[in-house]
Amino acid sequence: MRTVLHDILATGVSENASDWHIREGSNVGLRIDGTLVEVDFSTDRDFLEQAIEQMTEKTHQTAFTEHGDADFALAEDGVGRFRVNLHRQRGMIAMTFRHVKGEIPVAENIGLPSVLRKIAENHNGIVFVTGTTGSGKSTTLAAMLGHMNANMNRHIITIEDPIEYNFPDQQCIIEQREVGIDCSSFDSALTHALRQDPDVIVVGEMRNRESFETALTAAETGHLVMTTLHTKDAAQSILRILDMYPNEERESVRKSLAESLRAIVCQRLVPKATGKGVVPVNEILINTPIVEKLIDEGKLGKLGQAIEGGDEDGMMSFNSRLLALVNDGVITEEVALATSDNPSALKMNLKGIFLSDGGIIN
Repeated sequence: MRTVLHDILATGVSENASDWHIREGSNVGLRIDGTLVEVDFSTDRDFLEQAIEQMTEKTHQTAFTEHGDADFALAEDGVGRFRVNLHRQRGMIAMTFRHVKGEIPVAENIGLPSVLRKIAENHNGIVFVTGTTGSGKSTTLAAMLGHMNANMNRHIITIEDPIEYNFPDQQCIIEQREVGIDCSSFDSALTHALRQDPDVIVVGEMRNRESFETALTAAETGHLVMTTLHTKDAAQSILRILDMYPNEERESVRKSLAESLRAIVCQRLVPKATGKGVVPVNEILINTPIVEKLIDEGKLGKLGQAIEGGDEDGMMSFNSRLLALVNDGVITEEVALATSDNPSALKMNLKGIFLSDGGIIN
């Protein structure tokens, strides 16, 4: 498909933009290496209405008309694939595009730690990939699925809104379902996925209690479930799940999660030292016996200590990853300190000072 947006999308891709902000009556904004840049190209309502007609299915047009928002994917001929959000602001049309690279990412090639391959090889349980909007969660999930597809024999069902990466079958059989086109909702598709003989179920986003309960059932019955949450670290991810439940139910949910959890991969994107491009920074929690006990007993405040001491199991804290990236020259000290949740500790680490209480987690 070639739309009226072709030239502005092509211009952004040539400048390595990650996002496009297109608003009625305003100049287009591009996010390049994390910085917003305004370009000398403005759009009006007629132009944007023509773009909508070219880009969207009837279901998306209905969603936009009735709710003011619609999410879908666009494959622009000769340019690439984009995730698109269509919305209104101040009564006017607005669009946000994110460039999705066509090639399935390989973890090491995009700066992700190799332990993600081991996490992807779990046969059951739940894996959460977490982070804020724009932190690369979908790309990280795609890298893990790509590893499975190249090396394992599995039936994988993805439920996405919208589909971002197209996976050709290699060693796996992969079915990708898009909400609004192939299914009515995440909840409905997740429930029906259990009847479709899956080995792996990928849920684009865990949005509510009903989705989590179905995912937990799938994990407890021998499936691997992979999904995303909008949380900043491992402890907050568990608290986010528990907050879906009234107080009297949280203990039993926490105990079930302690058994079913396999890993939490938290992610942020930071600019490279070269000034061009970004690199992921990860906190990784692996559900070792110590971690399972902490979750089971509700000692979530000690998960950070478990992560710090779990490097032999593949765990890493944000600070340890930031330190490694600085030492490798990938990012600057200034960026690392600005990204860290505990910059004072990182500052000491950068000087070669490491403090430990030497205690045992109880």
